[in-house]
Amino acid sequence: MEVQHQETENKGKFYINDGNEAIAEMTYSKAGEQKIIIDHTEVNDQYRGQNLGLKLVTAAVEMARKNNIKIMPLCPFAKRVFEKTAKFSDVLW
Repeated sequence: MEVQHQETENKGKFYINDGNEAIAEMTYSKAGEQKIIIDHTEVNDQYRGQNLGLKLVTAAVEMARKNNIKIMPLCPFAKRVFEKTAKFSDVLW
């Protein structure tokens, strides 16, 4: 299962589909050119325990590093991931 990314002018999301069904999604809002705010992460109940939420956060961190962007994790799940993963601190806003 591959993480995909979709972006509009002011918002974006990372998501994972299983066939045509969205099974995990993490949304964010842009806060200027160099910052994003992760505001929601959700994983389908049937897919919990497979680290899909972590995969979404990791994809956001990789995108942030590539584009010199900082991340503010307002979503409680994303915030916990950042607190537990010291190697993500370089993109923390």
